[in-house]
Amino acid sequence: MNYSWKNMSNTLKENNFNFKKNFGQNFIVDENTIDRILELSNIEKESLIIEIGPGAGSLTKKLVKKAQNVLCYEIDTTLKPILEENFKENDNLEIIYEDFLKRDVKKDLEKYTYKHLFVIANLPYYITTPIITKFIEEKIEIDKMVIMVQKEVGNRFKAKVGTKEYNSLTIFLNYYFDVKKIMDVSRNVFLPKPNVDSIVIELKRKIKKDPLKNPDLFFKLVRDSFTQKRKTLRNNLKNYDLEKIEQVLKTSGFDLNVRAEQLSIEVFEKIANDL
Repeated sequence: MNYSWKNMSNTLKENNFNFKKNFGQNFIVDENTIDRILELSNIEKESLIIEIGPGAGSLTKKLVKKAQNVLCYEIDTTLKPILEENFKENDNLEIIYEDFLKRDVKKDLEKYTYKHLFVIANLPYYITTPIITKFIEEKIEIDKMVIMVQKEVGNRFKAKVGTKEYNSLTIFLNYYFDVKKIMDVSRNVFLPKPNVDSIVIELKRKIKKDPLKNPDLFFKLVRDSFTQKRKTLRNNLKNYDLEKIEQVLKTSGFDLNVRAEQLSIEVFEKIANDL
């Protein structure tokens, strides 16, 4: 594959491909950016990589050379002729032409033997959060995700307590993963060019997590606490035992008039374990 805006445009035109806004399609066309992502991903050979939204296969072409197996999910079946042509000689690649969010991914993984499971992808902006949430809620044991996301969304993933970007997803991700930004990506390396810049985020699975008596209660508590961000816990958690919650808050120097964005993950853990 030749990486350039012109070559990508010609390939897509030859196959009568039209970009679909509802799929959030922005294909990366810069080889240097892709090489840098792979360099920072530190892919071991005995790994299985999941890629969601391969597009025309710019990143995929490099992944199949690095990993033992690559499993892609592509919702747009009109890309099938392009992908089949580009990867007709790669027997370590499987592409499932279905909606990733509707797949039983654990079942898809059963046929594979691997030492590490990675997600490396340029995620469609409009479903970034549902994709990551699916991995968490379905308990798919990912070792590491290296994902390109909209800069604004990525900033929420690694947001600090007390900032406007800090939200329930920040807490979920930081419970399961060590989160860090590994590089910025200009909007100019995509076809078509999006209206926003991107960043690449690494989510590395935590081996040791703080124990939760009831994980489902913890996640519900966090979601409910952020239901209306500008309101206090007293207002957002009316259906909980506010007396118990206030007792825990006092040990950390807070009361029920605090907003969720001011509480660390550790405080939420203490509350959930006490309820």
